[in-house]
Amino acid sequence: MGKRKKATRKPTGPRRNEPLPSVFTCLFCNHEKAVSVKVDKKAGVGSLDCKICGQHFQCGINYLSAPVDVYAEWVDAADAVAQENSEKAKAAGAGGRSSNSGGRAARRVEADDDEDGYGDVIPDDDDYE
Repeated sequence: MGKRKKATRKPTGPRRNEPLPSVFTCLFCNHEKAVSVKVDKKAGVGSLDCKICGQHFQCGINYLSAPVDVYAEWVDAADAVAQENSEKAKAAGAGGRSSNSGGRAARRVEADDDEDGYGDVIPDDDDYE
């Protein structure tokens, strides 16, 4: 008895890699496909521009860099600036907290004005008799 013949399949060519995107979502205005990235490998500069809010960013690149790398570097730089600003705000807030403690005490006194602790709630005793 002989074996069944398998259907011969045509050899598939090499898979084509999809090109990496060069248009992204803006971090500041959240518009999709608003940020375009241009990579100039000869000059070693990657530039990024938002069409909507006008944000602009430039960074140095190498021969392996892609538009995704420029966008990722922009995200990292924006996060670093945001973290730096929050640390400055915390440092400024720590110096001002000692002067704000009087304001907090005033709020506590204001909250302690109610004798029963229920605020302006009027008890309805007719339903429970």
